[in-house]
Amino acid sequence: MPGSDEDVERVLLPLAQKDYGADYRLHALREYELYVEMADRVSNRRMLANSFFVGMNTAVVGALAIALKEGLIQSRTLVIAPATAAVLMCVAWWMMVLSYRQLNAGKFRVILAMERHLPFAPFAAEWKALDGASSRREYLQTTKVELLVPWLFAGIHIALTVAILVRAF
Repeated sequence: MPGSDEDVERVLLPLAQKDYGADYRLHALREYELYVEMADRVSNRRMLANSFFVGMNTAVVGALAIALKEGLIQSRTLVIAPATAAVLMCVAWWMMVLSYRQLNAGKFRVILAMERHLPFAPFAAEWKALDGASSRREYLQTTKVELLVPWLFAGIHIALTVAILVRAF
């Protein structure tokens, strides 16, 4: 269970500004910059992983389609095995998206806590602007879309498998 905002802030600020010394504000700003960069790197890794899974799923669908067209499918196993592996890959992908979502949520909670001690708060302002969106068309969280994509691919794999089995056998 995630800690409260007070717990996050207590861990984030183990030393009061007066006890730290003259460089407190400068060091706080540098740590903020570094932490924002780390959050950006996590987002980049997340997008790279998504690209990998999209590529792998597309390759499996393409391979099965070509195998069907060329008459290479001689047994149900040649259809069911790759489709099962692809669906399991989709489940792993979905779990990874959830994990990145949790990691990013934690990172942004820390960033928001840091901003409470800086003279500016761009991420807090951004979230405030997004909270004010009057409809889903104005703002739809990327993660919500991301969580659907693995299940869409899993559905494609299942539908393609059923179609091949019906047609070929």
